Amino acid sequence: MPQQHTGEPEVAAFTAVTKTYGQVKAVDGLDLTLRPGETVALLGPNGAGKSTTLDLLLGLRNPDQGTVRLFGTTPQQALAAGLVGAMLQSGGLMSDVKVRELVQFACDVHPRGYPVDRVLETAGVAGIADRRVGKLSGGQEQRVRFALATAGASDLIVLDEPTVAMDVSARQAFWGTMRGLADEGRTVLFATHYLEEADQVADRVLVMHRGRLIADGTPADVKARAGARRIVFDLDDIAERDAVLRGLPALGALEVHGRTVRIRSTDADATVAAVYRAGLYPRNLEVAGLGLEQAFLAITHDETAVQQGGTEESAR
Repeated sequence: MPQQHTGEPEVAAFTAVTKTYGQVKAVDGLDLTLRPGETVALLGPNGAGKSTTLDLLLGLRNPDQGTVRLFGTTPQQALAAGLVGAMLQSGGLMSDVKVRELVQFACDVHPRGYPVDRVLETAGVAGIADRRVGKLSGGQEQRVRFALATAGASDLIVLDEPTVAMDVSARQAFWGTMRGLADEGRTVLFATHYLEEADQVADRVLVMHRGRLIADGTPADVKARAGARRIVFDLDDIAERDAVLRGLPALGALEVHGRTVRIRSTDADATVAAVYRAGLYPRNLEVAGLGLEQAFLAITHDETAVQQGGTEESAR
């Protein structure tokens, strides 16, 4: 269930928002509130509605039903006031201009623009400021997009897959900057497919599936929501043990790679006890909570099963 907050100002609020394309509900009755100083990861498989949600938040599309408010006003008014900075995947950069010229323009038109040298330094593009945009690598282009999104004192920063094409050091520097912005009270909302990154950076995680918000909490909350633990061990003669492994209690998922067995269990104690009762001799046994990636897969898998079951029931 979505987190409930009281007594705090709203940065953004979705109220019963629905957006449909043909027969597909890209966003389905979304209720969501963002608060100052949060770093929020928006997760979901392809087609979950993440991009449409960001488009609605930024006023690039209008909802069919419900309302979207930013800082108590419309998204269009909030953007015009310079309250929001955005880094989107869609849309190209002007290739014939120099990086400094492009960023300078963004600073000049922002209602609360920063000095251009500050923006270039913060975004890590000061060293390529005199290079033409068309000559940049993919990672460098991403950092220029980041510079444009942070050209002024915006209170909400919206990022769509921000670290795509960045190397490890560039990602670390990028998120260091983002944490600094959040510490200043700004809200950072980012959509990503890098779940390990979300686990490390976000203090709140939103999981969307088929247009609906199915999980909302801290990374630890989302992992706990999966209600499972990960069991890993090595085993000889796995081919002869297949039936035994598939018959283990509390088995949520089973994967076998060579001699290594990976299990998702809803009751790790019962599963491990059954392994030994069956006369198996596991080596290098590890039992741990699910990582955010495994929890995400478990939650979306379970949600798919529920929705398919509902579809089958309604068709009868």
